[in-house]
Amino acid sequence: MPEPPIYFDHAATTRLDPRVLDAMRPYLGDVYGNPSSIYRLAREARSAVDAARDTVAETLDARSTEIAFTGSGSEADNLALKGVAFAHLGRGGQIITSQIEHHAVLHTTEFLEKLGFRVTYLPVDQTGLVDPDSVGRAIQGDTILVSIMGANNEIGTIEPIEEIARIAHARGVPLHVDAVQAAGALDLSVDGLGADLLSLSGHKFYGPKGVGVLYVRRGTVCWPLIHGGGQERGRRAGTENVAGIVGFAHALRLAQAERDSRYRHLAGLRDRLIDGVLSAIPGARLTGHPARRLPNNASFCLEGVSGESLLLSLDQHGIMASTGSACTSGSLEPSHVLLALGLSPRLAAGSLRISLGKDNTETEVKRFLDLLPNLVARLRRIDSADCV
Repeated sequence: MPEPPIYFDHAATTRLDPRVLDAMRPYLGDVYGNPSSIYRLAREARSAVDAARDTVAETLDARSTEIAFTGSGSEADNLALKGVAFAHLGRGGQIITSQIEHHAVLHTTEFLEKLGFRVTYLPVDQTGLVDPDSVGRAIQGDTILVSIMGANNEIGTIEPIEEIARIAHARGVPLHVDAVQAAGALDLSVDGLGADLLSLSGHKFYGPKGVGVLYVRRGTVCWPLIHGGGQERGRRAGTENVAGIVGFAHALRLAQAERDSRYRHLAGLRDRLIDGVLSAIPGARLTGHPARRLPNNASFCLEGVSGESLLLSLDQHGIMASTGSACTSGSLEPSHVLLALGLSPRLAAGSLRISLGKDNTETEVKRFLDLLPNLVARLRRIDSADCV
């Protein structure tokens, strides 16, 4: 009998927690009213949305009026950047971000550059850290926003958000934090982080796909992207995804309640995985910060190996992993994140990202570590033979 599959790609998406599905079920069936209507069925849906908003706000140490539900983390990022920028249309201004942001941020800033906004892309060090002082040096008199991710989705590096926030706020500049990968692993108190805008995505922490959140601090001007009805206090028109919103809030509440135990479990598996790969495979290199990293992230570059070939080999053995961001897995270009660390395109092509989940086990990590060295050696022999 074949061994059961192993899922090691939780940074791409997570399985819906059965407890979250149970919370969603009434709103996938009997409670189907439009929250904007006034009869009982609609009021039940509105009550569920309001309760979910309160739960998210409590988790973020925010006000319920500061929570806007969106269709995804990417939409939340777009709303944050474009919403602030559009409020400055005709006046222009500078936006500061980093070279290793998710493409939901980078492609948005590229679009805004076409509208006349200036964008400064800060470099990172070889571990992926943004220097907070570089943010201070980059701020100018017309800077309208700083956008730095809480933790990188490919290499797991956790950025010094609190220090960056202090520097930006001392100059009167708001801070947006893409916290999509940080949810469930780090404290998301918006006051503790110093975030004025913060993006989340439900499917990254065992919630449903197709629902996200943008926190907008009171007093932060952020124009809507989607116009129509008056939903989300005018920030995002469209009939609410009631079941998704309920699931998002329930998943976030569970992630917060179980954060410490999940962190200990994941960090233990991660450290065993990192030690095992680095000790067993010559030419393996850990990417990202060795200490300031997400508890579930183990990312490597393996010299002389094609990341895509390695993933296909792992898949044949029932192991699902990634070379980096799932959003760019169809691209043949080296990861922009790894290139920003100073890695060569050839070395970056041999990337492997293992992102663990709360249900992964020691047995699964051992099976992976028993298998990987032989797969890498075989692929290196094939590559060497092709080059003869």
